[in-house]
Amino acid sequence: MPRPPRLSPDELAASMHGLPLWSGDGDGIRRSVQLPSFRDAVAAVVAIADVAEEMDHHPDIDLRWRTLHLTLVSHSAGGASELDLELARRIDALLPR
Repeated sequence: MPRPPRLSPDELAASMHGLPLWSGDGDGIRRSVQLPSFRDAVAAVVAIADVAEEMDHHPDIDLRWRTLHLTLVSHSAGGASELDLELARRIDALLPR
């Protein structure tokens, strides 16, 4: 299955309006979230892993006690793509605001 191309700066900026909890640039998008406990953070990682496997698109996840730092980048596209935006939307549906 072909991967989507890297988004232009204008395309990415327009798309980021729909993802207010994320920031980033053409090299990738990022979000951090603090969960109530370490176990909640680990459970969130597992839920994100299920979505990532379903999409065959895997985020970089840094777990620090109860805080997750997420980075999404389409390495095959050399930066942020529509696939990253879709994964961000799905992650947002799993995590608290």
